[in-house]
Amino acid sequence: MAPTSPRFSSEEVTVVFFLGGPGSGKGTQSANLVKDYGFVHLSAGDLLRAEQLREGSQYGAMIKSYITEGKISPSTSFPTRCATRSTPTPAPGTKARFLIDGFPRKLDQAVFFEQTVCPSELVLFLDCPEDVMEARLLKRGETSGRDDDNAESIRKRFRTFVETSMPVVDDFEAKGKVVKVQATGSVEDVYAEVKKGIEERGVHAR
Repeated sequence: MAPTSPRFSSEEVTVVFFLGGPGSGKGTQSANLVKDYGFVHLSAGDLLRAEQLREGSQYGAMIKSYITEGKISPSTSFPTRCATRSTPTPAPGTKARFLIDGFPRKLDQAVFFEQTVCPSELVLFLDCPEDVMEARLLKRGETSGRDDDNAESIRKRFRTFVETSMPVVDDFEAKGKVVKVQATGSVEDVYAEVKKGIEERGVHAR
């Protein structure tokens, strides 16, 4: 039987969803947020790639195919299980903080997570033009060795993000839960806006 309420409450855990198109800078900004705000960083993409490479994984071939084609994992529950394998023990008087990067990628994942795991505090969204993101990813592809850092896969990922992930952003924005940051400036300038946005919502540095 499915749980009738989330496993954790927002009084126990702070969950921030971190969304943005491929190449918008989520990984770089996540590292800053972990350092300054004490978040546990969970990257949906990294978790899926790790599962792809895990010996004996029943999901490996499927994940490889979906990553190469720029598609979203068809499973609602798998990314959620990855994201909640462990819960850190926070310092006395503080709540555990999770920064979930690249998730939820579809509306059904968002609904499933909030109903079964924990309601989110906010959605941090890096808004970046497609041409800027493509240039960044092609540059990264020179050294990353990732299967999806090539022009064809990149464009497929852009289309997938617009068609399936932007509705998630739009839905949370209608609920007043989105912090939108323009991600075209320097890393430092973007981070300054990220900090300003989340602190206005009550998430402060530790």
